[in-house]
Amino acid sequence: MRLTERDRNLLRHLGKHKFLRSDHFASLGPGSRQQIVRRLQPLYHHGYLQRPRCQIDYYQAGSRPIAYGLGHKGVALLKREFPPEQRVTGQHGASRVQRLFLEHALMVSDFLVSIEVACRRQRDVRFITAEDINKGTGLLRWEVSLGQGLSCGLIPDAVFGLESTDKAGKRQTSFFLLEADRGTMPVTRAGLERSSFYRKMLGYAATWEQDIHRTQFGWNRFRVLTVTTSTERMKNLIQACRRLKKGQGLFLFIDSASLRSHPDVLAAEWHSCRPGVTSSLLS
Repeated sequence: MRLTERDRNLLRHLGKHKFLRSDHFASLGPGSRQQIVRRLQPLYHHGYLQRPRCQIDYYQAGSRPIAYGLGHKGVALLKREFPPEQRVTGQHGASRVQRLFLEHALMVSDFLVSIEVACRRQRDVRFITAEDINKGTGLLRWEVSLGQGLSCGLIPDAVFGLESTDKAGKRQTSFFLLEADRGTMPVTRAGLERSSFYRKMLGYAATWEQDIHRTQFGWNRFRVLTVTTSTERMKNLIQACRRLKKGQGLFLFIDSASLRSHPDVLAAEWHSCRPGVTSSLLS
């Protein structure tokens, strides 16, 4: 099989994500949807892509686009042909992932692809990838003290930045940490020793209070975005966020259906902890 430049671009896009569906590839381009979907077939059959087997069971009822992860040849190509900031460690065993893992990964991809595509349509907004932010690794993790001998390790589901122009004509960069919440983690628990979404919020608030975003990452500011499964779940998360003594303003929330239905993801209204107060990613 002779790889084309378009093939390499498809693999490069997948190198930035755990999994992408065929419609994600079509949105990112270049090329027509039909051409891209047709090209995914030989890339899969020649080992550059893998298809998670778990999707077969729950895609049978409809015609949902197929999801792909990197195959062993795709991983080898990215390591061989692209510099470190444009490749990842690879998804060996992508065909054997479990359904919940795949659904969560695709939820993250849905959001990141929509943001990247929206930025392409805006002349004055630049999308900054995790690879650009974190020196090529694309992975951000740190540990923060919660006090009373407790600590919290944080690994956001995604990190990205937006560079835009404010009303005064000055360029500004905002950084965002994404939490894709599928409702599987308890919102709160009796104590902070075990994981909960509230404990995660405390960790992000402590990150801001302890100035870790400046000392470790060099950011002037950041926001924590939570995309969740329903408006009811979102209300519960907001209620938990209101329990924070500091850092409530860091957090914004939206449900998946509202995000998908908005014609411009950059202008979508995210809910804050303050009743009736919303914000867009560029405000």
